[in-house]
Amino acid sequence: MIIFPIVIVISIALYVYYKVAIVKSKDILTQKYFNGKSRFCLGLFILFFGINQYFFYESGLSLFIGIIFALLGIMQLTRGYREAKHYRNEWRKLNPAE
Repeated sequence: MIIFPIVIVISIALYVYYKVAIVKSKDILTQKYFNGKSRFCLGLFILFFGINQYFFYESGLSLFIGIIFALLGIMQLTRGYREAKHYRNEWRKLNPAE
């Protein structure tokens, strides 16, 4: 199961990247868009971390904790996706030429 650690590392790296991009950006709309993308990456991280922990330990407690992490990850993932989609559409409305 090498795919889970790879996705975990990539998602946490993208999360940090988008958080730094928020600080560098001056436009509020761009900041909110990057915040949605970072929330999506955080959701991926939490989801795959929970799944990976269950496959690593394979116990009842790790199953319970993995389910909690998976639910929290899915919630972050959906909220981040919706935020990023919303602010991307708003940016396109304000900048139709680009």
